[in-house]
Amino acid sequence: MPDLFFERHLPHLPERIFELIGDLESYPEFIPNCKAMDVRPDPNPGGENSVLARMTIGFGLITQSYTSRVTRDVKAMTITAEAVDGPFSYLDSKWSLEREGEGTRVRFDIDFKIKNPLIKAVAEPAFAAKQREIITAFEDEADRRFG
Repeated sequence: MPDLFFERHLPHLPERIFELIGDLESYPEFIPNCKAMDVRPDPNPGGENSVLARMTIGFGLITQSYTSRVTRDVKAMTITAEAVDGPFSYLDSKWSLEREGEGTRVRFDIDFKIKNPLIKAVAEPAFAAKQREIITAFEDEADRRFG
């Protein structure tokens, strides 16, 4: 089912949006349902641009954590994340930033599949619907931080 993308124009410079998206530690402050974020170095060889980020999300009484390998490419202005554990068979996302006029064209692609077939039918549509809220949260936080 998933394989979603969102595109927006934000009136902020790409470098600032890149900084915001890359500020993983601050996600619990403004991302809906993000309860905690633990970021540590990526031990893999060649992981100098990557970190491991363990996000805890909560929906009502359900709390779930998963770890993603997050890779920042400042030259390409992309930030990618790939789940390495947790409730997903796979979860891949990519932020792509491109200067557009005085601001930035932001594209967010996400594709995922939940492992457990019993909760998949309910959880996948709910998780997909939350992505729009997350994009709005980034827009609001960019406006708050950068004016």
